[in-house]
Amino acid sequence: MAEPKTVPIDAGRARTHLPPAAVHIDGSYVMNATGERHTHIHPGDGAPLGEWTLAGEADVDRAVLGAQKAQPYWASMDPAERRVVLNRVADALRERAVDLAAVVTLEMGMPIRTAVIGAHRAADWFAYYAGWTDKIDGLVAPVSAAGAAHDYATPVPYGVVGAIIPWNGPLIGLAVKVAPALAAGNAVVLKPSEFAPLSAALLARIATEAGLPAGLLNVVCGGPGVGERLCRDPGVGIISFTGGNNAARAVGHAAADRQVPTVFELGGKSASLLFDDCDVARAARIAAVLGTAQNSGQGCFLPTRLLVQRGIYERTLEILRATAETFVVGRPFDPETVMGPVASRQSFDRILGVIEKARDEGAGRLLTGGRPVTGPDLADGYYIEPTVFVDVDPESSLATQEVFGPVLSVIPFDDEDEAVTIANGVDFGLAGYVWTENLRRAHRVAGRLDAGYVSVNSMATLPPGAPFGGWKSSGHGVEGGRQGLLQLMRTKNVHVAL
Repeated sequence: MAEPKTVPIDAGRARTHLPPAAVHIDGSYVMNATGERHTHIHPGDGAPLGEWTLAGEADVDRAVLGAQKAQPYWASMDPAERRVVLNRVADALRERAVDLAAVVTLEMGMPIRTAVIGAHRAADWFAYYAGWTDKIDGLVAPVSAAGAAHDYATPVPYGVVGAIIPWNGPLIGLAVKVAPALAAGNAVVLKPSEFAPLSAALLARIATEAGLPAGLLNVVCGGPGVGERLCRDPGVGIISFTGGNNAARAVGHAAADRQVPTVFELGGKSASLLFDDCDVARAARIAAVLGTAQNSGQGCFLPTRLLVQRGIYERTLEILRATAETFVVGRPFDPETVMGPVASRQSFDRILGVIEKARDEGAGRLLTGGRPVTGPDLADGYYIEPTVFVDVDPESSLATQEVFGPVLSVIPFDDEDEAVTIANGVDFGLAGYVWTENLRRAHRVAGRLDAGYVSVNSMATLPPGAPFGGWKSSGHGVEGGRQGLLQLMRTKNVHVAL
């Protein structure tokens, strides 16, 4: 989708789209949720948006029970009817894209023009999986040559999917889990992060108004206790989690105690490999965007390590600096803003701490950035300059640990083997990027990278029809495409004696 040049909304009017509640169960907002009161701060100016009551354990129990009651009817519905419903949801999300984007921008600071694109891409996921509802087939197993038996297998839904998403891309994070789960015939209980508590509730309301039966999408926004309750609820058949590795361990323990399957999409420290035959100007500019400005670096698949062959190293650094210093850092509702604030004061302080530690330890040389942005309109928000460290030690914490902020580490290499060794020398394995005009090298290096998703000479667009998932500490299982659908289904085999 083309990026909009202007977005017809400002911060004041955006507030009119904030939902009245952060909990949505059985098709309705829950005004008397049982969790703690939460005052949410807009990261663009540090001002409170308002106060909402988060979900408590009783709300999780109610949501799962409602999902269990609603799911059998949905699963037994004619697949073509489910397709119509999901297409209606997709259409409604497109119609309300600006409203949804405004809430995302208010709650976590994503620039409005980027947030609008995200809302449309969330709609694309619902439309894509709507097309799968009547195409889920099974197989016939050849078990008896004499025709004495007929054996067949069919995919069936788990029932209730417990989904947990992070705050950095709340609409697309919701869509990649909820759309395939519903297409497969499941109901969903979704726990968004308390750092982005509102857009998911609004989306659930829009879906209900578009005709999604009550109880199929329930939103229980809350803290870690809500997530643990959801994972341990005996009514949840499978858990799909996106987030950090520490939280994943708690989710994994809860799932193991109940012996239920999980799909994990976790952290990343993705490497982008620039070989000396690439289009240096284009590759370096994109590296600056993806490594610092895109969502203020708050994305697990973003290439935050840039590996550059020595023959083009100095030229790449010149382009990186020039590009990073032209980014418009500003209020997220300004349509000219390329890079907005980070999502919270907690993130702001943590990222600046990482930068200071890297400087103190000599992990690399600071090329540009590294400070808060303190213009007259930005002093109260959580803005950090696009930051680029060069000559980075590939074994330093700066190069091996996820920052989740606008900090790019640049590392030189001599040849292909060294580049692959450095790229694979971290615990993560989410994404990889290869820049070269040599077709053989492109395929060869892509095959050697320990990553579940590799992009060659382009940005990672994550289309809904393509499977995406991490290796190593970046998770297991996939989202997207046919494989992502089948992850949320189990196989039933029927053996019939003839």
